[in-house]
Amino acid sequence: MSTRWTPQSWRDFPAKHMPADYPDMAAVARAEGELRRQPPLVFAGEARRLTELLGTVAQGKAFLLQGGDCAESFKEFSADNIRDLFRLILQMAVVLTFAGGQPVVKVGRLAGQFAKPRSSPLENIDGVELPSYRGDIINAMEFDPASRTPDPERLLKAYHQASSTLNLLRAFAGGGYADLYNVHRWTLGFVADSPQGARYRELADKIGETLDFMSAIGLTPDKQPEIHRVEVFTSHEALLLNYEEALTRVDSATGDWYDTSAHMLWIGERTRQLDGAHVEYARGVKNPIGVKVGPTVEPDDLIRLIDALNPQNLPGRLTLIGRYGSDRIAERFPRLAALTAREGRSVVWSIDPMHGNTLTAAGYKTRPFDRILSEVKSFIEIARSECVHPGGVHLEMTGQNVTECIGGAHALSENELSARYHTHCDPRLNADQALELAFLLAEKLKAERVAPRQAAAG
Repeated sequence: MSTRWTPQSWRDFPAKHMPADYPDMAAVARAEGELRRQPPLVFAGEARRLTELLGTVAQGKAFLLQGGDCAESFKEFSADNIRDLFRLILQMAVVLTFAGGQPVVKVGRLAGQFAKPRSSPLENIDGVELPSYRGDIINAMEFDPASRTPDPERLLKAYHQASSTLNLLRAFAGGGYADLYNVHRWTLGFVADSPQGARYRELADKIGETLDFMSAIGLTPDKQPEIHRVEVFTSHEALLLNYEEALTRVDSATGDWYDTSAHMLWIGERTRQLDGAHVEYARGVKNPIGVKVGPTVEPDDLIRLIDALNPQNLPGRLTLIGRYGSDRIAERFPRLAALTAREGRSVVWSIDPMHGNTLTAAGYKTRPFDRILSEVKSFIEIARSECVHPGGVHLEMTGQNVTECIGGAHALSENELSARYHTHCDPRLNADQALELAFLLAEKLKAERVAPRQAAAG
């Protein structure tokens, strides 16, 4: 790893899962130049604010909810889809806040989650071989030579869609749509329609009672603006580094470099090589950074990654996102959690229960809801046993009524997957499944919070 960092220094390192087959590199350079001239999508002060909030998570005083599309698409971009995902994040956050007794830091996988790593650079269908689909920022899903050819103009289209998405998010977050009373009314509708609604009604009723009490003592949206608006941040995998570089700017207030494409960035399981381009890039920007930590990560590797990305041990700078699978988390997670506790490393531990629980059923890639829930529960139990705060969840989910993950209260079956299987890459929890997961996670967090008090009292 070089000692001197610049926004371009990643280019001197091996860069995995980035397209090297653009037919016209001069056109790529022109697109990058155009991006450099565009306004920032987010601001350094916002990224610092998120680092501050994640610092409270690292200290065990808050919980991180991070979720959204596996890969955003140009075709499905609409105000309704953004609104529905935003609403789902708010609903889940309210449930988790009341059950966990802690504030919830809300981070969306959106306004930039366009690029995806692929297992193979090529895809073969019926004897025809073409470049793999790498996300709408690079090429298109349709299986023909023109669609699969990387197009640098897509870099600019992704930027402008991200800009529009952020405009909508800011309007929803500050314009009254996020009113706490509205969020609760939406959640009551879910409880009424869910086959497991009776199980969730007690928590929903307690939220309602709290809001009634707040109203009675004058804590209403018109008198308390905090009830009327929320803070929601954006994140995506920093995979396409030329896009990230073009949006990397110096903060005039501090002189530090920030990636202004998102508030938070993460490095994926396939690109976290210590001597690779993605770690080199991420170490130099001051945004909060995440790293996917899968079953192949060894303790020494993890410490070296932490040292490279958070050498000052700053709370909120680094989030470790475990992704093991429900059948492997008990084998791999405990010693890594124990290591960070023993070494005094200030990190947020979060869990991605999606990627390690993928299987194929009825010809579709899917994820069973019970395995997702099992990994989340194991994460909380193991973290507590190793004296680590179970700091958050990282979910691929949508506010739409898709049929991509099997199971849940409505018992989605393998035969129903074809009904509304719309994902561009990986299967997502639909709105009902995601909110159900929030209620079940809330039960677990509440039990973990109450148990020490009962033990002390007994």
